[in-house]
Amino acid sequence: MRAATNFITVLLLSLAAGIASAQSNEEHIALETPTGRIAGTLQLPAAGEGKPRVALIIAGSGPTDRDGNNPLIPGRNDSLRMLAVALAEEGIASLRYDKRGVAASLPAGPTESELRFETYVEDAAAWIGKLKADPRFGSVAVIGHSEGSLIGMLAAQQGGAAAFVSIAGPADGASTILRKQLAGKLPPDLDKENERILAALENGTTVDPVPPALAVFYRPSIQPYLISYIKYVPSQRIAALTMPVLIAQGNTDIQVEVAQAYGLHRAKPDATLAIIPGMNHIFKHVRADPALQAAAYSDPSLPVSPLLVKAVSDFLKKAN
Repeated sequence: MRAATNFITVLLLSLAAGIASAQSNEEHIALETPTGRIAGTLQLPAAGEGKPRVALIIAGSGPTDRDGNNPLIPGRNDSLRMLAVALAEEGIASLRYDKRGVAASLPAGPTESELRFETYVEDAAAWIGKLKADPRFGSVAVIGHSEGSLIGMLAAQQGGAAAFVSIAGPADGASTILRKQLAGKLPPDLDKENERILAALENGTTVDPVPPALAVFYRPSIQPYLISYIKYVPSQRIAALTMPVLIAQGNTDIQVEVAQAYGLHRAKPDATLAIIPGMNHIFKHVRADPALQAAAYSDPSLPVSPLLVKAVSDFLKKAN
């Protein structure tokens, strides 16, 4: 067992060294919208024969930027940037971007009360259209991480992408996830209020007033966004996709459980399923220890999983 573990460690380090030597170029790019400019980065592989495939990489929830970093968490992990560089080494171009209201795209963001989930989907679909119109590239795929997985599913279908990759994407809808996260953590009176509010939002109805203890989840200004988000259930949406699909999930991810990946796969049984051993939510090989996991989010020296890179690059090369 120890010999096998040592062999896997050596293999991972060798693959990671190959990824670190990637020769690629970055190019700044922008999507012009009626409400402002959305900033992105093209990661271009070294010149080769023919037009490279290109993948749109969509970040997860909150203020996570195009590189995978979140200003609410100290330090950097650079997970999305590392993934882009690694894919470039495999001859696959990519475009990652700051969602509107985030980082360099902050000026394009609406107020919280005006934001809708469909806004993110429409932006991603517009990026797909921009990539499809770029004569430098061949087929266009979508890679969505975490909440970006659901955005990517909808945008891939809307924009006519050639393939879709979900990394650490949930199968459950947002209201189901909220119920699971808060189960047993609220006193009975707040638990009853939480269910009342969620039920109303699921029915498309805003709620006022909201108990102060629940305002962080359901403040009036965020409720229209939650209504627009809750109505999309990933397991239902992935089943509707007609392009090739890869579902990738790390088994030491303490934010999104492996069960969610299996839920997506049950909904889309013809999809390729890749469970990455030892990979956490930000694509790094870290044990399922809370302290180690927390440290990984602020450690850019940790490489992304070469097993993930191989799964994604092999899939994209075959999918088209």
